[in-house]
Amino acid sequence: MTTARATEPATARQRAAFTLLGTVQATLIFTLTAVVVPLPRIGRELGLDHADLILLSAAYGLTFAGLLLFGGRLADRNGGRHALTVGLTLFAAASAVAPLAPNIDALLAARFAQGAGAALVAPAAMAVLRSVYDAPAAYGRAMATWGGLSVLGATAGNLLSGVISALLSWRWTFAVPLAVALAALALAPRLLPDTAPDRARALDVPGALLGTAGIVLSSYGLVVTGERSWTSAGVLAPLLGGSILLGAFWYAERRGHDPLLPPGFLTVRRRALALGAIALSACATALISVVLSLHLQQARLWSELRISAAFVPFAVALIASGRAAGPLIRRRGAGAVTAAGLGTAAVGSVLLAATGLDAGIPYAYGLLPGLLLLPAGAAAAFAGAAVLAGDGVQPGESGLAGGVLNTAMECGPTVLFALLLTLGGGTASLAATGAALALAAALIHRTR
Repeated sequence: MTTARATEPATARQRAAFTLLGTVQATLIFTLTAVVVPLPRIGRELGLDHADLILLSAAYGLTFAGLLLFGGRLADRNGGRHALTVGLTLFAAASAVAPLAPNIDALLAARFAQGAGAALVAPAAMAVLRSVYDAPAAYGRAMATWGGLSVLGATAGNLLSGVISALLSWRWTFAVPLAVALAALALAPRLLPDTAPDRARALDVPGALLGTAGIVLSSYGLVVTGERSWTSAGVLAPLLGGSILLGAFWYAERRGHDPLLPPGFLTVRRRALALGAIALSACATALISVVLSLHLQQARLWSELRISAAFVPFAVALIASGRAAGPLIRRRGAGAVTAAGLGTAAVGSVLLAATGLDAGIPYAYGLLPGLLLLPAGAAAAFAGAAVLAGDGVQPGESGLAGGVLNTAMECGPTVLFALLLTLGGGTASLAATGAALALAAALIHRTR
């Protein structure tokens, strides 16, 4: 009896800590997608051209993705909670400045700063999570739930940003990340363990500079393919420069004494496939968010409020699948759930490609089936892949694991999205995404 009572407070603290960290993680992805639906409204208010809109939509993701690996190393070296606090402070400050921006330059600076703060917060949150759940089985269960939080955050961004911008102003969308960051800063000292720093680890500044510059340049080159030809100097120069820097980064990491990203970390087959599944699932959800938002605005002339309402079934399916994923992983295994989730998402993508973008087919028959299957599969795939990606990670590499996982989630959609859009239109992109998801499901099923 005494032992049981003694364990209850620890369990309550774990749940409170997970709730705080999970809310922060979902908010980071919410912030990524929060400008997608109100982007045309922002453009009209600030007088932006198409190039400005592309850069604004990508600004947060560029610094977020580019600095994640370095953020993971900082979290491991300085302690997860300390890194989390620093990152949240920067994230909150940028979120407070963004809604006051009088022009595009100020708004872009705020979005870049938000991404830099998020790049430190995301891996630090995973490092703290590893300290909260020190038992491997408990950590695995936590990661099964953690995997679906990012998709939930992205969906919440699409839902709430449309409602907020329609009823108030797009500037009020930044109140959500600001409120969450301030609450997390207030609660972290009471709810989160003070993780020990590992000062023996080097910072690998050359590797950080090469990796960050390579990712940012390559991502920018892919982003601008939306308005420029692949053969133009504006695309080829950043792609070539980014590729050279990433090659130099890989060479330096193989020769370094304490590299930012140990090459062996990515050579574990199950982990590599899991990261690929995360990238594909993130790409599928990002693609449908962008393609569907544009389709409903341009082809069906729907309002922002109605577009947000269209994503409600998407969110319901996502939440239901995320809640079911944990028990399924415990019974069937992470590999089986990941493969099944990818297969289900593939079916949803193909259905959307076949009927969803036909303006003559009603929403209930054309869009709704795919909007239920795709998120249900993506949430399950995220949950299973997050467990696979974290399998065998040592406590001192928790920040690194968080950085790599979030890099796959951020860079994957950027790369795949640009490649898929070259196929010409949303229908072909969704069909190709479905084929890629099906192939990934088959590969993971074979390695179980």
